[in-house]
Amino acid sequence: MSMKDLAPANVRGISPYVPGKPISETARELGLKEADILKMASNENPLGSSPKAIAALRGALETLAYYPDGAGFDLKAVISRVFGVKPENLVLGNGSNDVLELSARSFLTRDDSVVFARHAFMVYPLVTQAIGARSIEVPTRGFETDIDALVAAVRPDTKMLFVANPNNPTGTFTPWNDLRSLLERVSPRVLVVLDEAYGEYLPPELRSPALEWIARFPNLIVSRTLSKAYGLAGLRVGFAIAHPEVAELMNRVRQPFNVNQLAMVAACAALEDFDFIEKSRSVNAAGLVQIGAGVARLGLEVIPSRTNFITIRVGAAAKIYERLLAAGVIVRPLAGYGMPEHLRVTVGTAEQNARFLASLEAALAAP
Repeated sequence: MSMKDLAPANVRGISPYVPGKPISETARELGLKEADILKMASNENPLGSSPKAIAALRGALETLAYYPDGAGFDLKAVISRVFGVKPENLVLGNGSNDVLELSARSFLTRDDSVVFARHAFMVYPLVTQAIGARSIEVPTRGFETDIDALVAAVRPDTKMLFVANPNNPTGTFTPWNDLRSLLERVSPRVLVVLDEAYGEYLPPELRSPALEWIARFPNLIVSRTLSKAYGLAGLRVGFAIAHPEVAELMNRVRQPFNVNQLAMVAACAALEDFDFIEKSRSVNAAGLVQIGAGVARLGLEVIPSRTNFITIRVGAAAKIYERLLAAGVIVRPLAGYGMPEHLRVTVGTAEQNARFLASLEAALAAP
């Protein structure tokens, strides 16, 4: 007997999430110095972390012998102040991945189905399958999320619908009126999980109004992260904002101390480092233009992005990925997302973007 036979079929069938290739592994494989490798694969902030968060961390190192506040009182207070919500609306997570899993574990059973779009974040089908619920993948319109198709795909056994805005890995943006229409059209018994991991990169005129909707739509769960614009990917901090009854159930499932002490200290400082977020948004906006123009000069197609990455159609993506890797530039191949001709590239600084474009041109020209 194989030990794998002891696991339920839904767990045996999971294809584990494959994260972006780390700098250290690439350096070992290629015999390069880590300092010579440019990682543009995981949508991290090229400016690093919030300076206020780093300063706060230095002052908290002597507290490591103590357990963190399991209720996250201080962090919830800052989130409440910044986002205009109440502590009872909040669920803290070890990154937004944890929040997404908590939403599934709190409400889904093996008798339920879950709706999400094709080319959506891979964690949605993973958490669904881990519980044994059924996934309903909905075709996109080109690479745009098709709201009408999502609504039409909802069945009597559907209990949850995942949708990201902007979406990863395509970078596409769905008008907020369309998402409000989705909430108006689906049953209140269907929990709608709105993943806003890249919300900080939206310009002011497109900023999310979703938190204002929760009072009317108690089936709405909004997920946020500090891994992207705030530059805290290495600490893993995320949170959900939901109706108090929904949040209370998710907090029953949440593991005690799921967010560590240093992560919460850094998050409290980063959330109010508004200058750093504005600088990150500005550098990113310029980088999107720079990479977009450079890729257009090379005759390649891009998917218009409202995030801190841009997805490029390069044709033989696996080959181009390997050539870029050999040049010390790590990007993200998207075959696992059903996009075998595309690469996803994190927006970097002007210098980093220029290096990527030069490396891409050389990779395309190689025999």
